[in-house]
Amino acid sequence: MPTQTLRWRDDALILLDQTRLPEELVYATYRHVEELARAIEGLVVRGAPAIGLAAAYGVVVGARAAVNCAPEAFCRRVEDAIARLARTRPTAVNLFWALDQMQEVLAANRGRDNHAICDALLEAAHRLFEEDRQICRQIGAHGAVLLRDGSQVITHCNAGGLATADYGTALGVVYAAQEAGKKVAVFADETRPLLQGSRLTAWELMQSGIDVKVICDNAAAVVLRNEAIDCCIVGADRIAKNGDVANKIGTYGLAILAREHGVPFYVAAPVSTLDMALASGAEIPIEKRDAAEIRNGMGKPTAPDAVPVYNPAFDVTPCDLVSAIISEKGVARAPYEPTLRAWVEL
Repeated sequence: MPTQTLRWRDDALILLDQTRLPEELVYATYRHVEELARAIEGLVVRGAPAIGLAAAYGVVVGARAAVNCAPEAFCRRVEDAIARLARTRPTAVNLFWALDQMQEVLAANRGRDNHAICDALLEAAHRLFEEDRQICRQIGAHGAVLLRDGSQVITHCNAGGLATADYGTALGVVYAAQEAGKKVAVFADETRPLLQGSRLTAWELMQSGIDVKVICDNAAAVVLRNEAIDCCIVGADRIAKNGDVANKIGTYGLAILAREHGVPFYVAAPVSTLDMALASGAEIPIEKRDAAEIRNGMGKPTAPDAVPVYNPAFDVTPCDLVSAIISEKGVARAPYEPTLRAWVEL
């Protein structure tokens, strides 16, 4: 299993600081909601499932800090924590899914002793964590069937253990195939502008003994043409009911390239990533990030100080470019809506 990205210990949330990888393996401890919210915004923790889990534990952090307040003030403080955490990242629906569950636990336990409510919230966060571990394994098992022994895969961004409670979604497919005795090689897009592919995916796969090569994002077309690629596998931050997929910026371009080269394009994500309230990807909110991420890539000047910057963190891949969606419930193929709806209703 890859290095654990988050854990609860001594009434605090401990996060692997992913902004320090691959140079340093550093863990930070969070006992205050505002500090944790800024850590989520600053990508100390990232990846849709991990963001949701961090937020769930963040609600517990807020509750622990308010445990000595009067009951009504305590509940207001917890609700304030939920509201603050909901403002951190707009695109990943897992964040809101997890916070909604924590809100339901708070509502169901109103009137109980503050300490009892804290315990109920912590139990819920632990449950979400364990569920995510099982979900990763199920996604991996369903997806591994799609890979042959000797498969070569391209992935974009990081959807592995660093983004979840276990070994990931897109990378979980690779890990499960390896556990099944299949040899799989991965080409990891570097994933500009923050290089989650080269900094995180390559590091993680090397830790697990997976054959991995880093490629520049703009080398993907050449790799698809020359390297006998079997498929592309990516994660997702939100999936609309028609199968449109929001994922890290650059995913859409990779999907177009995959279609042009006749290579299957798979999306691996938990059912919690589905947003059946949205008819299509056109309705998915796309986070815009600070211009400094492009003007000063990795801390060095990479563009003129005054140049305007367009820096969306995600793009939307239309469903007609997606060969299959892999979840813990199975594998869906177009038309997506009937299967996605059935997954949600199971």
